[in-house]
Amino acid sequence: MKGLIGKKVGMTQVYDDKGVLIPVTVVAAGPCKVVGVKTIEKDGYSAVQVGFGEKKAKNVSKAVKGALAKAGVEEKLPAVIREFRVAEGEFELGAELKADMFAEGEFLDVTGTTKGRGYAGVMVRHHFKGGRDGHGGGWHRKPGSIGCRECPGNITKGKKMPGQLGSWTRTVQNLKVVKVDMEDNLIFVSGAIPGPNGGMVLVKKAKKK
Repeated sequence: MKGLIGKKVGMTQVYDDKGVLIPVTVVAAGPCKVVGVKTIEKDGYSAVQVGFGEKKAKNVSKAVKGALAKAGVEEKLPAVIREFRVAEGEFELGAELKADMFAEGEFLDVTGTTKGRGYAGVMVRHHFKGGRDGHGGGWHRKPGSIGCRECPGNITKGKKMPGQLGSWTRTVQNLKVVKVDMEDNLIFVSGAIPGPNGGMVLVKKAKKK
């Protein structure tokens, strides 16, 4: 499964050949460098480890530095490293992967981390209606009854309650590639993807398309 690490640039809109307006998200995909290769003979499976971005050497652990040194990467250490399953021998160590891996018309799965909203109540987190605001209502924004009186006598697992909102890993599947800008390594995919502008995303070829 070929894939790239990228950065969400933002949303815009483009026109297709028929003049139809399409909302798209722009992803700066790569360039990514292959910093590790897994083989069936040695590791039991076939995959490549891909690096993206740059990070100061002082912020990289010794274990990661050692692994990168074996791959010949001692300068411009990648900020993010992810692994993609691929066919054995498809990519070589040190190869540079760019947006031209994907073509217009292909379908992609894009994974990102949603915006973190902090601690939120049930009205914001689960869209509860809330209680009445007047005539003696004493629970304007409270969740209401959450437990059982007798059996089982505890709060049911999965009950919708206040808590952390956002900062979740989410994948949007089967997004069509509308345009590929090979010069600037940009991929224009139809629709929206999770995360803020500038957030890291994983772009993979869709399984079902």
